Amino acid sequence: MSDPDRRIWLDGELVPWGEATVHILSHSMARGSLVFDYMSVHDTERGQALFRVDDHVDRFLTSCELVGLPLRYDRPTLISACVEAARNNPGARVVKLNAFLPSVEVDVVPVDDHVAVAAAAYDPWQDVSARKATPPPRAAKTVRLWLEKETRQRRPDIMHPHAKVAANYASPMVAKWRARQRGYDEVLLVDEQGMLAEGPTTNFFLVDGEGTLRTPAEQSVLLGVTRRSIIELAQAQGRKVVEERIAPDALWVASEAFLTGTSAGVWPIASIDDRPIGGECPGPVGAALGSRFREVTAGEVPEFAHWLTYVAEVG
Repeated sequence: MSDPDRRIWLDGELVPWGEATVHILSHSMARGSLVFDYMSVHDTERGQALFRVDDHVDRFLTSCELVGLPLRYDRPTLISACVEAARNNPGARVVKLNAFLPSVEVDVVPVDDHVAVAAAAYDPWQDVSARKATPPPRAAKTVRLWLEKETRQRRPDIMHPHAKVAANYASPMVAKWRARQRGYDEVLLVDEQGMLAEGPTTNFFLVDGEGTLRTPAEQSVLLGVTRRSIIELAQAQGRKVVEERIAPDALWVASEAFLTGTSAGVWPIASIDDRPIGGECPGPVGAALGSRFREVTAGEVPEFAHWLTYVAEVG
C-alpha cells in the first residue's frame, strides 16, 4: 500500500505524509519521550467537526508538563494546528497531536531540547490499519476481556498515569499482547494495589445493582475525554455517577459494564475471563449512553453543541 495522499502539520508547515519523518536514533524514538493526544473527527450536517478539541489540547499540555517537555507552542496555536490539519485532509476520522524530541541524543537528558510538534489528520482504518486489515474496535458489537494478573507496573511514582506519553504504553502493550495470545479482544488493567484501572487505550465503567454508574478514581487512570463526556451525559440524564476505587470482585455482581475511548466510543463488555457480565449485552445503560454520545458527535444535541469545532467555520 502506497503512502496516503495526506499532509501533516509539522512545526507550522504542511508536509507530505511520507516526508514527516524522524531519525531512528532520535531521543523520542529511543527513550519513549513522545507526548501525544488523539481526537476524533465527525461528519455533521454542518460539515466535519473535531470533538472537544480544546479538552484534548488541554490534556496534551498537561502531559507535556508532567513529562517536562519544554513546549514552545501555546494553546490557541495547538488548537489551530489540529483544525488546519483536519481542514487540509478531507475524510479524516482522527487527529493525532504529537510533541517529540527529534534530535539524535546519547544521554537520557537531551542536549538539544527543541520540541517538534506535529498534527496528523487521517483515517486510521484506511490510511494505516488497512495495511493489516485490522477492523476498528467499534466494528465489534461487544468485547471479551482478560483481567490483568501478571503485571502491575502503572505506578505514579514512575510516570503519572495522566501523562499521555509513549513510555506509559509499554506495560499495557505487554499485557494486551498476552490477552490476545489467549484469544481475548482486550485486557482490563489493574493498578499497583490490584484495583481495577482501565484498558490500554480505554476507560472502564460498570453499572451496579442499584443502577449507579461507577468508574475507577481519577488518580489511577488516564483522564479520557470520552470518559469525561460519558460522565457528563449520564449526569445530564439524572443518573448517579461515582468515581472510586473498584475491587475486581465488583465485576461479578455488576449488571453491565463497558469501555469508552476515542476509537471505541462506548464498547459493551460481554465477558471477563470468560465469565459473562450482567444479563443482556449491550446493557440498557451503556446502550442509551452510546446512542446519546453518537447523537452529540453528529451535532444533533444543541445543549452539547459547544463540544464540536466545525472545521470549515474556523478561519
